Order: sequence, then C-alpha cells, then structure tokens
Amino acid sequence: MAYSTSNPPNKLVAGTLDGSGGPAIWSYVSADAIATVKAADYFSNGSALGMKVGDFILVYDNNTPTVSSGWIKTVTAGGAASMSGTVTTLSSS
Repeated sequence: MAYSTSNPPNKLVAGTLDGSGGPAIWSYVSADAIATVKAADYFSNGSALGMKVGDFILVYDNNTPTVSSGWIKTVTAGGAASMSGTVTTLSSS
C-alpha cells in the first residue's frame, strides 16, 4: 500500500509548553507494515502537517496488529518526511 494524504498522522502533543520548539508526538494508523512506513519520503505532506526532524511517532499497523515507535529523521525541501530507520516494534504475540 502507499501513504494517502486523506489518512494523515495526527499530532498528539505539540511539543514543549514553553515554546522552545521541542519535539512533537505523532500517531499514525494504517494497514501498511512498518517497513513500508519507513520508506524514504513516505509522508509526502509531512512538512505541511508540521512534522519536524526529531519528532516522535507511534505507528499502528492495524493489519498485523503491531505498534512501532521511532522519530522523524528528515523533512525534505519538497515537504516529504521520512521516519527513522531504527524503530521499536511491539506485537500482541
């Protein structure tokens, strides 16, 4: 499958309350496996959503089901965001 802008990640926490620009926390639910979500530029509208390098993201694969966590490692000039290559995945096994 592929990312659809009609199913964007949701920002759960905007970052630090003091306005210093700390990392935000995001949640994303999809049937895509974590290997797909980790692909370069997966979140094609990441910049428009407000994603920043260092933001934390929880990814729920509702097909498996598993929850993975990682962070945003790049946001391109074109606006796409990529998740880190290193993630932690929890399953219900």
